[in-house]
Amino acid sequence: MSLIANWSYPTAIRFGAGRIAEIADACATAGIKKPLLITDRGLANMAITAKTLDLLEAAGLGRAIFAEVDPNPNEKNAEAGVRAFKEGGHDGVIAFGGGSGLDLGKLVAFLAGQTRPLWDFEDVGDWWTRADADAIAPIVAVPTTAGTGSEVGRASVITNSETQEKKIIFHPKFLPTVVICDPELTVGMPKPITAGTGLDAFAHCVEAFCSPHYHPMSQGIALEGMRLVKDYLPRAYADGTDIEARAHMMSAAAMGATAFQKGLGAIHALSHPIGAMYHTHHGTTNAVCMPAVLQFNKPAVERTLAHAANYLGLQNGFDGFCAYVDALNASLGIPKTLSDLGVKDPEIDRIVAGALADPSTGGNPVEMTRQNTTKLLLACL
Repeated sequence: MSLIANWSYPTAIRFGAGRIAEIADACATAGIKKPLLITDRGLANMAITAKTLDLLEAAGLGRAIFAEVDPNPNEKNAEAGVRAFKEGGHDGVIAFGGGSGLDLGKLVAFLAGQTRPLWDFEDVGDWWTRADADAIAPIVAVPTTAGTGSEVGRASVITNSETQEKKIIFHPKFLPTVVICDPELTVGMPKPITAGTGLDAFAHCVEAFCSPHYHPMSQGIALEGMRLVKDYLPRAYADGTDIEARAHMMSAAAMGATAFQKGLGAIHALSHPIGAMYHTHHGTTNAVCMPAVLQFNKPAVERTLAHAANYLGLQNGFDGFCAYVDALNASLGIPKTLSDLGVKDPEIDRIVAGALADPSTGGNPVEMTRQNTTKLLLACL
């Protein structure tokens, strides 16, 4: 293991029930005087969104909203969002919602001042240096789910609608200036979304913990993030009004996204092309793929996950950890296979090619090849 790495960690987070009341002050801290709130269509007319817009309007910040955001946001959503940002004369973005709203909001703030096309900033090598950093608008992020952790991330996952590929767009200034994590905003999440987003957070922690890269801070955060999911996701699923459980799950989500600076792996490498092609929910897809990926990686992670099992109070080491994942998925109503999730007549070769091209493959503890990845995908199906 090489003890050489580049590290950077998250931003200012205002955490706690009721802290959405500080949205106007958060905008002032970020230097935003005329924000555009960006969220998805499902949230556009919900009470939590209306309350946030009321708070903005009362502070003299207007109530501008853009909600033309698909569940897997794409370049068309980005183009429309940038147009709304420019036409409205906005000077910053409030990225509001789950992963789709957060990712698209951050992207609009990034793209609005750029002259190059979107795909010129894909997370390849040093392509992020092509951006005019001074032209990136400030961002305030407000998550309303507990899963992706995009509120503390330096990237957006955007689907290329023409090629049906998920692409990662990266720049250090994607990182929001201020984050408001208010667990009261997550109370209305339906059970399937609570489960899928919570297991997304768990997948982030598991893959980061198993990544072979050197990042001991992420390692510790990933381990404690797993514990929070184990202790509190079942409670949040059983009772959506359990604010303590909702709060701990918001922490776990931010921790997972912080930890995966250490790396992701085959779970996400498979989930990205599957989600782009078959429009499955990202976190739920991760959960379906996780059991097979754990077995795939067993030669490299058996001792690592035995340590995690011990910390989590699970018996029988690696096997006990895998049994726990199976039981957790079942208790949360997660489909056992991708076929059960709705992936019918899959294009095997195309999914495998997408997985091998995904940046997440570099963090998998077992090298992914066309042959073994095909076998892994078939096991997930």
